[in-house]
Amino acid sequence: MTQKDFTVKQITTAETYAVRHPVLRAGRPVETCAMPGDDAEDTFHLGLFDAEKLVGVVTFMNAAKTQFTGKQYQLRGMAVLEAYQGKGLGNILVTEGERRLKAQGYDLLWCNARIKALNFYTRKGFKIEGEPFEIEPIGTHYLLYKNL
Repeated sequence: MTQKDFTVKQITTAETYAVRHPVLRAGRPVETCAMPGDDAEDTFHLGLFDAEKLVGVVTFMNAAKTQFTGKQYQLRGMAVLEAYQGKGLGNILVTEGERRLKAQGYDLLWCNARIKALNFYTRKGFKIEGEPFEIEPIGTHYLLYKNL
């Protein structure tokens, strides 16, 4: 299995739940997969497919943080099914989102990342901004950003 065996497609909010739920909201009601802004006109969701099977998702929302300048987007709901983790597949999703945002003239991508995802994002060129903070009931997060 190589990265060439996977395809990225734009998907709906509801389709993200098949991956968001087991990875990001395990043990909680599926309704907790919904995020404010999921259905906004300028939000887009990308899915990573192994043949016809959805194995990874990421959401990009038009949202700005006051500590950053320029045209910004937020990365949210990044998840890859456990059996597919550690193979560089999340990288495919984020890179495609970055490509689309750069093409639209956006300057900066930011996210709130769980501690266990820090290495993934820092390897992608994201930088930590500020101190860790809690998002209840999920846990400790860091604000990260990347200039596009």
